[in-house]
Amino acid sequence: MIQKVLLFLLLLLLNSCSLDSLIALGEVDKVQVVKKNASYAQYRAYFTRTQLKPIKNNQKYLYFYNKKKKDLAILLHRYDNYILYSLYHPEAPHMIFKAQKHAPYTHIKKALKKQGYLLSSPYAVGATSKVGLRKYKGIKTLLIEIKDYSTLQDKYQKAIRTYDASSIAKIKTQLPYVLIDNYFKTYQKKASSEEEREQLEHIVDKLHLYTPESKNNDTQEEEIQVQEALAKEIPEETLTPSTIPENAPFDYYAQEASFHELETYLNDSKAKDNLTFNQYTQLTQRYTVLKDEEMLKEGSLEALIASYKTNKNPKYKKRILELMKEAQQ
Repeated sequence: MIQKVLLFLLLLLLNSCSLDSLIALGEVDKVQVVKKNASYAQYRAYFTRTQLKPIKNNQKYLYFYNKKKKDLAILLHRYDNYILYSLYHPEAPHMIFKAQKHAPYTHIKKALKKQGYLLSSPYAVGATSKVGLRKYKGIKTLLIEIKDYSTLQDKYQKAIRTYDASSIAKIKTQLPYVLIDNYFKTYQKKASSEEEREQLEHIVDKLHLYTPESKNNDTQEEEIQVQEALAKEIPEETLTPSTIPENAPFDYYAQEASFHELETYLNDSKAKDNLTFNQYTQLTQRYTVLKDEEMLKEGSLEALIASYKTNKNPKYKKRILELMKEAQQ
């Protein structure tokens, strides 16, 4: 809460801040409850996407689920931090993990497991997702919209398992085809009496399982397409240690290497062993300059403001004002 207040005050001090810009900043990277009733809950979030880095296999977001808390969450990787946002409990504080130099995702996965969160998907926990790349009030964002049907799914599964259609007779909300079809087919094969088959027919009518419209909700394909689009949107130049030429000359890293190449090289434990003190110092100085350039080019407004509070670099202030004007437009 204190951080948000400081951010608000700093924005006012920087001037040229419109009300729309401030509202937009308060709405991104935040989960909101759209609708909630006895049958399902709908959540929506717009996450800033310009600074997202790959987590695993070029995927820039992953879902995790905590069975005990009944919480679906999304993991994002920004700069040196991994951030877990709760989708089902928007009021819960974000979980932030510092990226490790070696095997960062493996470390984060283990840390999340200790907290009860395991890799999952909306479909696996009785939910559907709508994802997309959006521009929200001038800010490039990743839209994540989740509809949690787990309570409704449980009711239908019990009705199917017990061959009792009366228990769901008064339900009006439609359960998506993808969340019940396989379960229904399993018990359809097990039905051994005419009465059981008759009960399943009533459930089929209630679910509209075999109408053409029921099969159009291919959320998994949409997830794949968005992940592919995100991977292409911001080319990642990061090279793993195994892809860096073993005998690459010092001059290459001192003059030509990109920010990501230099970062990877300096993170390699062998770097110090292969360099003199002066060479290592020169490369770290160049790394600092490139890091500033990368931040000014790809950094989010929030990240830039956080850095400006400490470095007071006029270039950061200029870039912050530019982003604020873009948000106005």
